[in-house]
Amino acid sequence: MIPTIGIVGGIGSGKSLVANAMQQLGGHLINADRLGHEALEQPDTQARLIERWGPSILKDGKPDRRQIGRIVFSNAEELRALERIVFPHIEKRIHEEIARARTLSGVQFIILDAAILLETGWKRHCDKIVFVDTPREIRLQRLMEHRGWDEHEVERREKMQMPLEQKKMHADAIVINDGEREKVVRQVQDTLVSWKVIC
Repeated sequence: MIPTIGIVGGIGSGKSLVANAMQQLGGHLINADRLGHEALEQPDTQARLIERWGPSILKDGKPDRRQIGRIVFSNAEELRALERIVFPHIEKRIHEEIARARTLSGVQFIILDAAILLETGWKRHCDKIVFVDTPREIRLQRLMEHRGWDEHEVERREKMQMPLEQKKMHADAIVINDGEREKVVRQVQDTLVSWKVIC
């Protein structure tokens, strides 16, 4: 059976960098964030979002992720409500994508990049878990540059997730990302070899 490897880490830790390095080594990527976008495009999902928060969450006729983010990341109850609406679709699609990937030629292993893999219980779809460990100052700088978030915004969102030390305890391997891509790639390769996923 082709194994599935989950990637977890803090916000802005560079999970995509690790996922890309794995892709270069024969992995097939399933991006849960993309499936989350897909979930928001479903008519029944949109109807339930409007029912809860009103039409102000729409922009150009589609759910505005920023507006929804402002609502749910300041209120845990609203975040749980969003999860109840979108998570069933995301998990269904994860299951489908894993099954599809196992039918493709050339796929040596499957990568599941999901920021809240552990919080959702989607870990059950994975054979191994990699934790991306990145210094906080690097994560904050990256998030400020790419998303315009300040430290307060990062803390607000992190409070809604499992503490990083707890996430790390669930990992089968840790990849340290201190900003040097080549170092990350070497660690990814060494980890996959040690697991006998690649030669």
